[in-house]
Amino acid sequence: MSFTGKVVIITGASSGIGASAAELFSKEGAHVVIVGRNQDLLAASAAQCNSPLVVRADITIESEAQRVVDETIKKFGQIDVLVNNAGGIPLTIGLLEDGVMQAFDDVMNLNLRSVVHLTTLAAPHLIKTKGNIVNVSAMAGVTPPFRPGVTSYCVAKAGLNHFTVCAAVELGSYGVRVNAISPGPVRTNFKQNAKFTDTYEDTAKFTILKRVSEPEEIANLILFLASSRAKGVTGVNWYSDNGFAIQH
Repeated sequence: MSFTGKVVIITGASSGIGASAAELFSKEGAHVVIVGRNQDLLAASAAQCNSPLVVRADITIESEAQRVVDETIKKFGQIDVLVNNAGGIPLTIGLLEDGVMQAFDDVMNLNLRSVVHLTTLAAPHLIKTKGNIVNVSAMAGVTPPFRPGVTSYCVAKAGLNHFTVCAAVELGSYGVRVNAISPGPVRTNFKQNAKFTDTYEDTAKFTILKRVSEPEEIANLILFLASSRAKGVTGVNWYSDNGFAIQH
């Protein structure tokens, strides 16, 4: 799956799935643009790539999302692939708790609104290259909430899934493909960032295969969907969940 000469923007590329995807794209010859908020983690991710463009940015801020695209075009002159991977749960708050609407807005901004915005910014450039978009969603968007307090996250990921279909319809006539991947549990810093106290070993019990994926597994799927091998695939939400969905 050679990406020689291709320019790939990856958000949330400082760790986990995003960092793994950046490394794999780079190994396949792509010019990678790694985007994230944590400078130290971005530096560690960049060290695994070949001359990446590192953009420290909070893509929930419109001007910073614009800067990601502007710096990419300034350096490389094109965009071939956009991987909308940034996401997470800034705060878990139940529907009956104080602060629920602020938490809802924060989760929606990170997991959905920023994706829509960055897609609109990148789309004119993707049309020029007949490029494509891969959105990293989650099984939370298609299954009942996996714990109290994550309703906003589940709704945001469900919205991302449908946005993927809508964008695929709207951009398809221009030759731009749009797909999503919904991972089940993946061994990243997701639980730590969300301040969950259970372990990934606990989560594995809720899958058919009794295992948790590694970031590289999802990264490989991202590369496949972004490659010419998937040239007939668009508007798809690809599950990689170790049987999480059919267990519930």
